[in-house]
Amino acid sequence: MDLRGGIDEFLTALASERGLSPNTVVAYRRDLDRYAAFLDEAWPSEAQASQFVAALSAEGLAASTIARKIAAVRGLHRFLVAEGLADNDPTVLLEAPRRGQPLPKALTYTEVEALLVAPDPTLPLGRRDRALLEFLYATGARVSEATGAELIDLELEERTALLHGKGGRQRVVPLGAFAVDAIEAYLPDRMTLRRSPDPGGVFLNARGGRLTRQGVWAILRRYGAKVGLDDVSPHVLRHSVATHMVEGGADLRTVQEMLGHASISTTQVYTRVSPKHLEEVYIACHPRSR
Repeated sequence: MDLRGGIDEFLTALASERGLSPNTVVAYRRDLDRYAAFLDEAWPSEAQASQFVAALSAEGLAASTIARKIAAVRGLHRFLVAEGLADNDPTVLLEAPRRGQPLPKALTYTEVEALLVAPDPTLPLGRRDRALLEFLYATGARVSEATGAELIDLELEERTALLHGKGGRQRVVPLGAFAVDAIEAYLPDRMTLRRSPDPGGVFLNARGGRLTRQGVWAILRRYGAKVGLDDVSPHVLRHSVATHMVEGGADLRTVQEMLGHASISTTQVYTRVSPKHLEEVYIACHPRSR
């Protein structure tokens, strides 16, 4: 059987025996037509099947698109061998490109600076919000770690904070001078706000209770919108801390400890720094860059 005939048999089986939707069958046909055109309708060797993948990659197609096309090609040849319509499967050693894990979204340092100074320091809640934002950026804390922070966890003279992370794990992280100053400016307002039987929380809402996770998200969104940033969240700010530390030269073990990652593999995503930073380092460090 020639390749075109094999494709027709495969698509018929997909529609009638496997019950795939017409749209799915159309998508398979489109991918397999592309495959047949590349091979000029000839039966492929293993080398030609690999060349097809290389051609797709050379076009700059997304890894997910290439993976879908390869899945269609593999399905075709496995079907033909299983049905006795072909003697061999030329895709048996074919490997799809790995789908790249996207970089975490991170703000630039300029964007973070604009966010941190957005609260009005002449208002009590503005001072609270400044302290909260500085705390999040200084520590890389999760939102639950910020809302769960206790006064007794802060050592402002030593510039450290004790964070209570996942699984009951605790870690001590540094507090920079900006965060310490912002927290000290907020603490008198906190005493005025406190009307809750729970006296220990650092960051309180206007009713005197602890800020909730939803409350922190709302604060980030409000100030993000104020300075023209979309989709700002505690998670984005946490990613920004890690990215800026790595770009500043921090080793992964330090960033792992700072963020409270149980596994270094979680932290390794931050080794894929921005293209702009890569260019800057290249110019500074490569002897033939200039």
